[in-house]
Amino acid sequence: MAKADKVEAVAEIADKFRNSSAAVVTEYSGLTVSQLTTLRRALGTGATYRVAKNTLVKRAAEKAEIQGLESLFVGPTAIAFVEGEPVDAAKALREFAKEHKGLVIKGGYMDGRPLTVDEVEKIADLDSREVLLAKLAGAMKGNLTKAAGLFAAPASQVARLAAALQDKKASAEQASPAES
Repeated sequence: MAKADKVEAVAEIADKFRNSSAAVVTEYSGLTVSQLTTLRRALGTGATYRVAKNTLVKRAAEKAEIQGLESLFVGPTAIAFVEGEPVDAAKALREFAKEHKGLVIKGGYMDGRPLTVDEVEKIADLDSREVLLAKLAGAMKGNLTKAAGLFAAPASQVARLAAALQDKKASAEQASPAES
């Protein structure tokens, strides 16, 4: 690789680090090109999977001021740069790794700090953003329904009380003329 190509590759990887919401570092030894293509499709449009030389990735991480990942850049390295929700990408990587033993998750980077393999697994265990929002909306709707019932209760109690008083008054009036 010519020096200009290396400089360009480092700049591109550094930009990916800066513009990503998360990055997951993997080892891909033994995977075929078609399997890597399948993995890229599984990641969807919210993530890109990039195979790169360790020396270039180390330089790019330094340039992007990413620290704590140096120990992960050993062996055949590929990085999933996540631009959207990290949960979906982490799930896709974990599921692919279960089926293909050649893919090993080494760690990651999110919110300005490195992630261990366990932390990447925990992210994969989370519900997606859409599911969490749906659960939140359901909980809020339930609470709003309860609040509406509580707010309507005093008015309905007053209405029942007024109806009971009116019935009592009507029965008292009917009983009064009969006594005379």
